Amino acid sequence: MSDFSEELIRPKTEDDQEESCVFSGTGMSFPWLQKHIGTVATGGKKEKDFAQTTNACLSFIQEALLKHQWQQAAEFMHSYFQILEDSDSHKRQAAPEIIWKLGSEILFYHPKSNVETFNTFADRMKNIGVLNYLKISLQHALYLLHHGMLEDANRNLSHAETWRYGEKSSSQEVLINLIQAYKGLLQYYTWSKKKMELSTLDEDDYAYNTASQNMLNHSWKTSVNLCALIQTPGVWDPFVKSYVEMLEFYGDQDGAREVLTNYAYDEKFPSNPNAHIYLYNFLKREKAPREKLISVLKILYQIVPSHKLMLEFHRLLRKSEKEDHHKLGLEVLFGVLDFAGCTKNITAWKYLAKYLRQTLMGNHLAWVQEEWNSRKNWWPGFHFSSFWAKSDWKEDKALACEKALVAGILLGKEREIDLFSVDYLGCENSALCHRRWVC
Repeated sequence: MSDFSEELIRPKTEDDQEESCVFSGTGMSFPWLQKHIGTVATGGKKEKDFAQTTNACLSFIQEALLKHQWQQAAEFMHSYFQILEDSDSHKRQAAPEIIWKLGSEILFYHPKSNVETFNTFADRMKNIGVLNYLKISLQHALYLLHHGMLEDANRNLSHAETWRYGEKSSSQEVLINLIQAYKGLLQYYTWSKKKMELSTLDEDDYAYNTASQNMLNHSWKTSVNLCALIQTPGVWDPFVKSYVEMLEFYGDQDGAREVLTNYAYDEKFPSNPNAHIYLYNFLKREKAPREKLISVLKILYQIVPSHKLMLEFHRLLRKSEKEDHHKLGLEVLFGVLDFAGCTKNITAWKYLAKYLRQTLMGNHLAWVQEEWNSRKNWWPGFHFSSFWAKSDWKEDKALACEKALVAGILLGKEREIDLFSVDYLGCENSALCHRRWVC
């Protein structure tokens, strides 16, 4: 493993010249590339040779990455390190970030790589690419988290938190906030573990009171980090969830509601379906009025009409006393079943079969016609073809029957019997059931 680490990380020496582009590991030889590397390493005649060499190496690395040829990519990276000596200052300044992105990708997937090698590479790149120190530190910490090394990740973030280079720029400030927020997440993880331990203790025990006080301290430290970050426009889902959980645990319902409301409705934040999901679940825990729940899910419906909460949205609309909510309830069911990922959702088909009947019995044929007119040219082939009828009946008879009921209502009696005949379904009762729904 140490050999691989040195091969990827160590700077080029004259002894490497003859091996730079003749790779015994891959059996590939590039004499022209070797010639250019030799020219550059010995002082060089033409700067264009250097550019051709580094550009070629970069192309080979990218191709190797696409093909998951990690060893070959690592060997090309050894030559690509020469970009750090490029006479073009712009390329030289951009090189550390490129090397870090490519090298970290290789080390993440290379079969002979390990945490020690990645740490060595990351520390080396922090010193080479000073302007990228914060980015590299953050990504290094995430790598350590991925491998369950929480203490090392926290130590890495702490070092980055106090790092400064020149005047504090706006980009540095954003990265520092992000680093502090991830520290907050680590503290939240500790807090969460203590909360689980707390649930097993008697509230009258000394241990319970001590653990509670420790949790309060962790909560304060974590909330400072997380609160600062989520005020900045962006998508901060895990941070918001963690912060709200702590606010709820300590009884600050108003604070939790304010955070979630701002996260969902503040126009400075990008459109984010999760923000409305979090708000809805919070309001549901609070037993908020049905109208409030409907208003939140109505926005989620506009963003993700196929979300699993749409069936719950339909139930809320169905229980409402407003007629426009009843009409929207029908639209929501059709909207869910417009998506291929929901075509086998038997609950959605049950709801639609039942609600179609209720809607027609309530003299709202126009509602059904409005939804069906935009779908009559493609739903029959999408849902009700002979192929799908046979396939559904073979895989899930209950699903096939629910779809047959809907087909009978939407396509008419003759079409329904044609698609779902006794011979077709192999079930006389189901065919009679379909016919009864059509009448």
